[in-house]
Amino acid sequence: MMRIIFCADYWNPLSVDNAYETEVNVVEGLHLNYSLINIEALVEQKNALRAVRKVEPASTEELAIYRGWMLKPQIYEQLSAALAERGLLLINTPAAYLHCHYLPQSYPLLEGFTPRSTWIRTGFDVSIDEVMKALHVFGDKPVIVKDFVKSRKHEWNEACYIPCASDRHAVERVVRRFLQLQGEDLNEGLIFREFIEFEPLAYHSKSGMPLIKEFRLFVLDGRIICSTPYWEEGDYGDDKDGFPPIDTFGHIVQNIQSRFFTMDVARKRDGTWNIVELGDGQVAGLPVRADMQAFYQAFTGL
Repeated sequence: MMRIIFCADYWNPLSVDNAYETEVNVVEGLHLNYSLINIEALVEQKNALRAVRKVEPASTEELAIYRGWMLKPQIYEQLSAALAERGLLLINTPAAYLHCHYLPQSYPLLEGFTPRSTWIRTGFDVSIDEVMKALHVFGDKPVIVKDFVKSRKHEWNEACYIPCASDRHAVERVVRRFLQLQGEDLNEGLIFREFIEFEPLAYHSKSGMPLIKEFRLFVLDGRIICSTPYWEEGDYGDDKDGFPPIDTFGHIVQNIQSRFFTMDVARKRDGTWNIVELGDGQVAGLPVRADMQAFYQAFTGL
């Protein structure tokens, strides 16, 4: 037996969050079981037991896959424990969730296949001297800044992209603005990544950020079950030769310590493929161009 766990609507806890309505329709069509959790109780009230109160207990131990909003690791651990009390075991343990959710956890497995990265654990009182020391490995190269999970890529020039890693004034301006915009959503600290020239796609119609020809791969138990263009905008073309060759990442996929995760990939200007980042598959968005039916069909054999 297997069950999908969705977030309930904020205002109507008996209905699914409207962001996941289409996914629920597909799940119902495939006759998969699902339950709803109260995301407000889980995240804002820090009450995991109340969050799962409407989840029907399993008669025997049952596998569960969460499909909902991104959770900080400690909140995910609380959700995992609360569901386990009802006989539902999330497909990824808290350790597996952390492994793909925080880049420093999986970086040793990706090194050489992903942009060079360095990081510091810090809060809002970051030392720019410490930042510049961390950035020394990049010399004068451009970098981007993010926390352990998210960037501010839609504020590209303001809070993400740093044209020269040795330019203290530019570094401080972008880092301070990034921290200001992240606010309480800041995860653990700061990561700096070498800016790579990937194959361009378009410019975002709203934020103006440069889009690259990026793809999202969903991996379930070591098998890629979905490979789809990441962005809704831009022309990816019909030539499948432009899509990522699955075997390129096979050896890395097998080493990732998670049953269900995403791997975002893109092709560099020299034609080689690179891993942009990993993510836990349960909290990763399903791109608009993905085959949702095939995606959920892959769960039917669990």
